[in-house]
Amino acid sequence: MSEKLDNTSHPAKIFTAKKPDLRLDTDVQYLKGVGPKLASLFYRHDIRTVEDLFLNIPRAYEDRRASRSIAMLKENDIVSLKATVVSVSTYNMGRSTRKIYDVLIKDQSGGIRCKFFRVPYRGYFERFKNQQEIRVTGKVVNYRGKLEFHHPDLKDDNPEEEISDVLLPIYIEIEGLSSQKILKITRSALELMTHWPADAIPASILLKNKLISKQTAIERIHVPEVADFEALKNFKSPAHERLIFEELFWLELFLVAKKVGLQQLAGIKMNHHSDLIPTIEKQLPFMLTGAQKKSISEILMDFSSGKPMNRLVQGDVGSGKTLVSFLTAAYVIESKKQACLMAPTEILAEQHYKSAQKWLEPFKIKCAMLSGQTKKKDRDLILEKLKNNEIQFLIGTHALIEDDVEFQDLALVIIDEQHRFGVAQRSKLKSKGAQPHFLIMTATPIPRTLAMTVYGDLDVSVINEMPVGRKPIQTRVITEAKRTQALNFLSDQVVKGRQGYVVYPLVEESEKIDLKNATE
Repeated sequence: MSEKLDNTSHPAKIFTAKKPDLRLDTDVQYLKGVGPKLASLFYRHDIRTVEDLFLNIPRAYEDRRASRSIAMLKENDIVSLKATVVSVSTYNMGRSTRKIYDVLIKDQSGGIRCKFFRVPYRGYFERFKNQQEIRVTGKVVNYRGKLEFHHPDLKDDNPEEEISDVLLPIYIEIEGLSSQKILKITRSALELMTHWPADAIPASILLKNKLISKQTAIERIHVPEVADFEALKNFKSPAHERLIFEELFWLELFLVAKKVGLQQLAGIKMNHHSDLIPTIEKQLPFMLTGAQKKSISEILMDFSSGKPMNRLVQGDVGSGKTLVSFLTAAYVIESKKQACLMAPTEILAEQHYKSAQKWLEPFKIKCAMLSGQTKKKDRDLILEKLKNNEIQFLIGTHALIEDDVEFQDLALVIIDEQHRFGVAQRSKLKSKGAQPHFLIMTATPIPRTLAMTVYGDLDVSVINEMPVGRKPIQTRVITEAKRTQALNFLSDQVVKGRQGYVVYPLVEESEKIDLKNATE
């Protein structure tokens, strides 16, 4: 740590004994009390170096000043207490074959259940016997009116491992490594650190943002101060803020560098007067909103720049993002090139395909849909026509990124709800053209500051107007007691020719939470 940044150094401990040559890039296996066997456990959780160990942030902090009896527990308490095992049992989760594991524990004041919706590791529950003394560490939750622990850390009570701190960091346990064992190893490494590098973030930026040094932050994360307890509980301590700032700092630098790099690439330049867009517009049964027109204009300017476009179009459901993407696809196709749209589900892809047939095919734009359900005969024909540019606009699911999907001249890639796709999937689709333009649609509301953080390598167009005449959506919350009334209301609306839909909490059954799912 450079001297000018060390004025905030944590005063918790001063070590004078001669230290081994320990650095941030030292392999964890060389730490005191680790060795190859324990190191292999750390490796499985991507903790390979001393720096990885220091950045293994505690998931909670236990305040040992408070009473730790079961009878005095309150919702949202984060505690570590000694108790006795009463029983270990299992039962099915709803109608599924998945099991909930239930460990009932007690102390002199009362009992509480520890529930697990998945097995932490093989043999986890076989360790516990009736009347066994254990230590329980976790967060108290209120589940259907009863206080419980969900997925707490359970381990044999070992007085020799006890650490007498007033505030005790609680780590996510690793099979074979308890939270207190991880803490001891981490503290030992802190004591033996000999080479703290100069802070990577300039002193002027730290001063401007009132941030402590990284060394101080790491020390105060693992050796917490009582004065920071409330902030530590909410991950808002000066130490947390310093580490969070650095993570975002490097992310922003990466995104800026990526954007600058993209701007230096040569893209597909299209700069012609469009007759097709206004022709399609005239045939629409409604007028485009000002926000839609502005977004289209921004996209066309990108097309004429000679640089690959990377743009996010954000707008609520029903704001007209899809029509914007279709009109810009028409512009690309007017240039004798091709466009494609990838959606996360077959239902959504089919919806887009039907819209494209309605809006684009009357103007001799040949559209096609490709998914995992497309029959081989139809798929072969689509792929042949795609290579010959007889299909100008291909719409589909992940099937678009298959190796045998070849375009003659792909100039525009449209992604719907990009967070549903991985980076590799998006890149593979983009690689099917020579630096094609990239357009992303999302209905997820993103504040401008967050958009700049998450999508710093993208330009952003916002459609913040709804089409004229669209009625506002009314939302009501009802209880289970009024379920029959709600279903009768839906039935009446369907009889009148209207539509309705039901949203379930989960799409598929979950091991983590016992809620109804749409699949079943």
